[in-house]
Amino acid sequence: MPMKRRTIILGGGVLLAGAGAVFMARGTGRGGAPISRHSFDWKASDFRSGGTAGISGELPEPIFRAEPQCIATLAQTLGPCHTSDVPIRSDVTDGVTGLPTRISLRLVEAATCKPVEGADVEIWHADARGVYSGEAAAICNAEDAEARGTSFLRGRQISDANGIVSFLTVYPGWYPSRAVHIHLRVLLGDRELLVSQLLFDDALSDLVYQGHPDYAARPVRATMNGGDTVFSSSDAARFIFDFEKLDAGVLQASYTVGIAA
Repeated sequence: MPMKRRTIILGGGVLLAGAGAVFMARGTGRGGAPISRHSFDWKASDFRSGGTAGISGELPEPIFRAEPQCIATLAQTLGPCHTSDVPIRSDVTDGVTGLPTRISLRLVEAATCKPVEGADVEIWHADARGVYSGEAAAICNAEDAEARGTSFLRGRQISDANGIVSFLTVYPGWYPSRAVHIHLRVLLGDRELLVSQLLFDDALSDLVYQGHPDYAARPVRATMNGGDTVFSSSDAARFIFDFEKLDAGVLQASYTVGIAA
């Protein structure tokens, strides 16, 4: 029997066809204005804790927006925390704790909407503490020698015939000057098609950081989407994932990546 799920798609497309993004102004602090696409009636307790242990591979297929899709995803900086020799794997956690999150990306040619098959898609992001793994720049894991010897929250997948890749990970932590984000890099053969980053809804990050036990030790984050040092406030909304809450207590984050040939 197929696994049931409770689903919400934010910002238009499948379930909210024709709807535009909804921005909630909740005040501006030194970290910039929060940028959210929706209010959430979820609770942190709706989601599992402790990471991805015990989650089966039978999660439902991700749902991607129907409209609008075929626009080129803007390039953004690679950042200082990239490393080489990243393994191909679907679960990228290496056992780190956090709210289990499946990140699904659909790659299409921006001009035609044709799926991009066979692309090498890499993601990397910080753990719940805001720390990156690997031998990256010192600012990525300062004073954390153990993190420098690991490769958690890094992985690659090859896009299928529908241009889709999915990674099982945890909700990223924050660190000063940056909004909550992941990095991605897309290669096809020996060509680098895109280096970019994707953001998380500020209202959802509030829910996670203020109520989920795996993030309870962190102070209030300093930077919202509207105050990020990489994205302008006018661009940030275009890079926010769409979200679903799966019955398994897993967060689904989905985004269609438009590749400019």
